[in-house]
Amino acid sequence: MSKFTGMAATAQTLSLTAMEEASRRGQRAADIDHLFLALVINEQVGGQVLRGIGITLDAARAAVAAQHTAQLESIGITAEIPDAERIVFHETGGYQWSRRALDIFERATDDGRNGDAAAVLRELVAEPSGMIENLLRRLGTSPAEVLARLDETRQIPAHSPPAAASGALSGFAETFVPAPVPEVWAMLADPARMPEWEPGTGSVEPADDTARPRLGDTWVSHARTHRPDGKPLNIKPEFQHQQVELLEADEGSLIAWRFSYPAAARANSRNIRINLEPAAGGTQLGVTLAWERSPEHRHRHLLGLLARPWHRFAIWMHLAQVGGGISRAFR
Repeated sequence: MSKFTGMAATAQTLSLTAMEEASRRGQRAADIDHLFLALVINEQVGGQVLRGIGITLDAARAAVAAQHTAQLESIGITAEIPDAERIVFHETGGYQWSRRALDIFERATDDGRNGDAAAVLRELVAEPSGMIENLLRRLGTSPAEVLARLDETRQIPAHSPPAAASGALSGFAETFVPAPVPEVWAMLADPARMPEWEPGTGSVEPADDTARPRLGDTWVSHARTHRPDGKPLNIKPEFQHQQVELLEADEGSLIAWRFSYPAAARANSRNIRINLEPAAGGTQLGVTLAWERSPEHRHRHLLGLLARPWHRFAIWMHLAQVGGGISRAFR
């Protein structure tokens, strides 16, 4: 992944998560406190450092609420902050960053900085308002400790993503989920819960056999008919139903599904393979998405090469949606 692509991916992931957190309280402007929450559950080194210190999403949310209450009390306003609701970002619109949050992103990419989550966290803990410093102290740490931990991680070599499968266009992404491995596994291994995390799935027909799914078992899934905001989707008839097959399953550590369109012979099949590992505060996922070319498309080599940039972008977007959906289900 190029530096620019990495910066864009980090900004997109943090923006999505921060605005989801803002939506829980009916806010449309994501500020530095929402950016802090997004970093707490980010899969990159910045998030790993915060969780390694012992900061969980629940603790961070509580600290943010307490900080806002204290700020109101400091100007003579006594008010009880209402409880947060569920995430509604994907059902609503009109979200934007505050100016000071945008400044954090800009500084994280200035002077050769790479704009990853660690760079964003460095700039965030140094922001001048004192909000983040106060949040960290409520959480039993300090900006100095966070920066020291970030310095330590510079000695850790970066790992490479899995190699692409032969004959397939593939991509890889990591995601952190703020829930223990058994809970995440239970959702990913249950076909009926697939609509919670797979963006194209609206429902899955229950299997005739209620026994535990076995390798090679198949189900029929139905495409979503409406967007999360209620707008209808225009899905061609041949893409309204998919066959879903369980390819691999190692309880608590690996699950893999294949999605294909029986009514569309020229359509590529899609494999999603998810590795689960326990991590501080939850579960670290490695998600691989591969499109297997239909035999009818393999002779169109030149066209495939020309379309490759679009395919890469589509894979990246789908990975972001899958990872975001899994994380959102536990938030």
